[in-house]
Amino acid sequence: MTPDEFAERFNRLRSSEDRYRYLIQLGRKLEPYPEEFRDQEHLVPGCLSQVWLVTVEGSERSEVVFRADSDAHIVKGLIAVLLMMYNGKTPEEILSTDVEGLFERLELERHLSVNRRNGFYSMTLKMKEHAAQAAAVYSARLGLAHPSTSPEPAPIQ
Repeated sequence: MTPDEFAERFNRLRSSEDRYRYLIQLGRKLEPYPEEFRDQEHLVPGCLSQVWLVTVEGSERSEVVFRADSDAHIVKGLIAVLLMMYNGKTPEEILSTDVEGLFERLELERHLSVNRRNGFYSMTLKMKEHAAQAAAVYSARLGLAHPSTSPEPAPIQ
């Protein structure tokens, strides 16, 4: 499902309860998270719930693939939305993706608590940090100079 298809389907749901149920259903379909990365190093800071994130090898060297998990059902659904936006994209595509615009189109600010919104943006920032690191690694392999494309100079965990 594309982000546009998701937004169309999500926005057809009238009640907050239906939207929560839909997010929970999406979260149940997440690929299993590698247990060896369920540790402190892979926790996403800024999330009220526990959220683990790791970058795994994609089928193409230039693509970024994430695996993520949470101990909260709604957060798993939000993870599924982010994976839909980012998985299989190049680092440059990830860094230029307007997730905030999708968040607004979905009117999530009306349906999520401030803590969940902050966690959503923390996950987004962490995924963009991983993408920036992947871009630097990919450029180094190719012997190219790579200007910093990190959204913030935060260290990668």
